[in-house]
Amino acid sequence: MQNHAADALNKNAAEWGKPKILALAGSARKNSLNKRLLAVAARAADAAGGEVTLIDLADYPMPIYHGDLEAAEGIPENARALKTLFKMHRGLLIASPENNASVSALLKNTLDWISRQDGAESGLAPYRGKVAALFTATPSPRGGVRAIPHLRAILDALGVLVLPGHVGIALADKAFGADGALTDARHLAAVDSLAKRLVQTIGPLAD
Repeated sequence: MQNHAADALNKNAAEWGKPKILALAGSARKNSLNKRLLAVAARAADAAGGEVTLIDLADYPMPIYHGDLEAAEGIPENARALKTLFKMHRGLLIASPENNASVSALLKNTLDWISRQDGAESGLAPYRGKVAALFTATPSPRGGVRAIPHLRAILDALGVLVLPGHVGIALADKAFGADGALTDARHLAAVDSLAKRLVQTIGPLAD
């Protein structure tokens, strides 16, 4: 029996073009567990038909947000570069560590700087119309579940539509093979499912 719904979805996806997705992890560590998880999610989104841009926040260093610094020096150039990247993509893949039961300072600071008004442009412009899928990896047995509600609340306040659910990898220091792949098929299936859902959600919204 022919799957007409799947055929229609594939036909429409071809007409929309590849949905553009920006992928970032809230960690600057070279061997970050969340960078590893993000790489898996980026590959899954790419396989599902997305066009993924994977960035490393270590390449965009910025000072801790300070109102007096902003008043004296304006928006950092790296914040402007990230604003441009955000505006160029419709979907967001975000992997966040759990630091003291919340998101990392790096991720929060990045989102804060991007949200600052720049000239006549609203600070919400880079977030407008965005859809996000959230991931977290942690060595703890809790799987980062305390950080995700905070990140969801931050993004919601900025106007980002966050997909229901998330993927949390507990005991993540033992979850990846030497090749960077997830060793548990259930984890891989969960990542694939959420990444595919993001691609399918933003497909009809693609420019």
